[in-house]
Amino acid sequence: MRRRFVKHRLAVCGGLVVVAFYLAAAFADFLAYSDPGKLDAQRILVPPQRVSLWSAGRFSPHVYRLVRTRNPETLVLDYSADRSVEIPVVLFAHGYPYRLFGLFPTDIHWIGTRGEPTESSLFLLGSDALGRDLFSRLVVGTRTSLTIGLVGVCISLVLGVILGAVSGFYGGIVDLVIQRVIEMLRAIPTLPLWLGLAAAIPPTWSVTSVYFTITLIVSFVGWTELARELRGRIMSLRHEDFVLAAELCGARPRRIMFVHMIPACTSHIIATATLALPTMISSETALSFLGLGLRSPAISLGVLLNGAQNIQAVALYPWLISPALPTAVIVLAFNLMGDGLRDAADPYA
Repeated sequence: MRRRFVKHRLAVCGGLVVVAFYLAAAFADFLAYSDPGKLDAQRILVPPQRVSLWSAGRFSPHVYRLVRTRNPETLVLDYSADRSVEIPVVLFAHGYPYRLFGLFPTDIHWIGTRGEPTESSLFLLGSDALGRDLFSRLVVGTRTSLTIGLVGVCISLVLGVILGAVSGFYGGIVDLVIQRVIEMLRAIPTLPLWLGLAAAIPPTWSVTSVYFTITLIVSFVGWTELARELRGRIMSLRHEDFVLAAELCGARPRRIMFVHMIPACTSHIIATATLALPTMISSETALSFLGLGLRSPAISLGVLLNGAQNIQAVALYPWLISPALPTAVIVLAFNLMGDGLRDAADPYA
C-alpha cells in the first residue's frame, strides 16, 4: 500500500497539504499574531497590508503606519500608508498570552511588530467589520473546522465499524433492524436533515455545547455508508477458512469480529474515513455559513464566511471572502489523498 500510494503523485501532494494544515491547526495560537477576538473600532475593514522587505538598501521587513480617513462622497473608510513612519516586523515577537497545546503558558508568536501594538498595526489579510484581524481568525477558524471534521469522522468510524460488523456477522433480525435504520437515515435528504437538527439547538447554549452538538450532528448520518459497505465485506469473509479455524478453536464471536475480520478490512476503513473527512468539514462550514451551526464568538471557517453573505460587502471588501480559499484547498487535498489511499488499498487494482 505504501509503495502504491507513493506512486500516486497527486495523492502525495494532497497528503502533504493535509499534514501542513493540521500542523497549522496544532500551532494556531502561535501563528495568530493578534488576538482573534479583540475588537478595534479604529481599524474597521482595513484592506490587506503589504509587508515591505527592504529599507534604505538593507533587508528590514516593515509595514507603514495606517492613516484612517473617510471619503466625503461615498462615506467609506479609507486607509492610506504613512510612508514616513516604518513599523519593524520581527519574528518570534511577544503578543497576547495563550497556552500552547492547551498546556504551556506563553506569549510568543511567529511574527509581530516592534514599537507599535501588533493588533493595531499589522493586518496581513485585512480586518473584518468589527476590526478583528482576519488572518488570525482564519488560522483559529481552520483549527476549529478541522477538529470538528476529525472528531466527527472518529465518531462515525466507531458507529459504522461496530454496527456494520455486527450486522454482517450475525445476520437475521439484527441485520434486518440495522439495515432498516440505515435506509431510513439515508432516505432523508442530507442538507434538510442537518438544517433541522441544527435549528433545534437552543440559542442560549454556550459555544462549547454548540461545538459538541454540531460534531454529533455531522457524524449522525456519516456512519451509514461505512456500515453498509463493511457489512458486505464481513458477509464475504464470514465463510473464509481463517474464520472457520477461529470458530473451531473456540473463539467467541466478539473476538472473531474485532481480532480476525475487521483487521482484514483495515485498508478499506482507512480509505473511507479519509474520503469522509472533507464531507464533515464541508457540512460544518455550510451549517455555520447559513447561521445554523457555530455562531460568534465561536470562530470557524463557516462563521468567517457568514460575514461575507452580503454581495455589497463582498464587492467593496473582497478580502472578507478569503476563508473560502482554505476551505476549497482542504477539501481538494483530502479528496486527492483519499483517492490515492483507495487505489492503494484496492487488492484487485
